[in-house]
Amino acid sequence: MLIFGKIAQVVIALGIFNVWVLRFNRPTAYRGKAASNMREEFAAYGLPVWSMWLIGATKMALATGLLVGLGVPMLVRPCSVGMAILMVGAIAMHIKVGDRPIRALPALAMLLLSVLAAAS
Repeated sequence: MLIFGKIAQVVIALGIFNVWVLRFNRPTAYRGKAASNMREEFAAYGLPVWSMWLIGATKMALATGLLVGLGVPMLVRPCSVGMAILMVGAIAMHIKVGDRPIRALPALAMLLLSVLAAAS
């Protein structure tokens, strides 16, 4: 199971970097309320702009910690648990605004991968 945990760490990190760097200002099929970028998505959730930056920085830090955790295993559990908590929040935001369940699918996948990484 150790190898699956390490794969989960990498997939989580790459997924977070993809969303928060490459797709930050682009529309995706999974944005809340069909927002066309991250700022609009947070606005759709009723969250202030500063929370977008705080959550983004936290997710990027945790994703970096998961990659560093490949060599420093003591970082994996706290980073994956932190990521899992944020993913529960993301799922809750999709529910709050009445999104179709498919829009929360990436957050659910990241939540499950985070649990796998924490358990490994």
